[in-house]
Amino acid sequence: MATSTAVTKVRFIVKRQQYEGAPVRWDTFEVPYTDNMNVISTLMEIRKNPKTTKGEDVEPVAWEAACLEEVCGTCTMYINGVIRQACTALIEDVAEREGDAYVVKLEPMKKFPLVRDLIVDRSKMFDNLIKVKGWVPIDGSYDLGMAQPQDDHVRKLRYDLSKCMTCGCCMEACPQISEKSNFVGPAAIGQALLFNLHPVGQTLSPDRLEYLTTEEGITNCGNAQNCVKVCPRGVPLTLAIAQLNRDTTVYKIKKWLGLDATS
Repeated sequence: MATSTAVTKVRFIVKRQQYEGAPVRWDTFEVPYTDNMNVISTLMEIRKNPKTTKGEDVEPVAWEAACLEEVCGTCTMYINGVIRQACTALIEDVAEREGDAYVVKLEPMKKFPLVRDLIVDRSKMFDNLIKVKGWVPIDGSYDLGMAQPQDDHVRKLRYDLSKCMTCGCCMEACPQISEKSNFVGPAAIGQALLFNLHPVGQTLSPDRLEYLTTEEGITNCGNAQNCVKVCPRGVPLTLAIAQLNRDTTVYKIKKWLGLDATS
């Protein structure tokens, strides 16, 4: 009776670049496999002795991580071709099996400027939050008294939208995000709805809706729905896009008719 070979090692194939535009090379590393290893813990093991399978001593792989519990969003990368968080990627779930080894290919995100190896600059996501005024204005709010009670369904939606950690998965998966497009992306749109639903944040609703009617806004969404499929936090991005598509339409009609677009 044939028996399967036990897994004894993890083989990482990592895309390496010193900086944006630098020559690309692929380094292969192997470390012993232990139960419940994830991508980050394996990278930590490689960092202890960064020697390739060819016996070459190389610089440790550059990568980012902070919370290690899928909250901060910093460890986003391609893992065997799938964009996701590295901290919650268990090796046995994401790897391909080759003999006695689990094999994992790691690549950086492709729609953000490369810093080094697996690190990218996600600044444009935070710039997009500024564009949609993704905040609650607090100047003068101290004397407004208690806010109106909110419907439980609205509170639930706001909570779901607030789980966005600006990781960039939705931006990577969106076919409308490219060098040829100015589309602000699903993450910022979701946050625009979050703050439009806030009792105080909604005072900036006209500014957000005005921006979302520009060429960077809602009309550039192709409704591929890739964003909601890859979101690690289950943020209802397509719902937010649909709601703001309606809201911007009503806003523009009222503005065209000379009515109060804020009501």
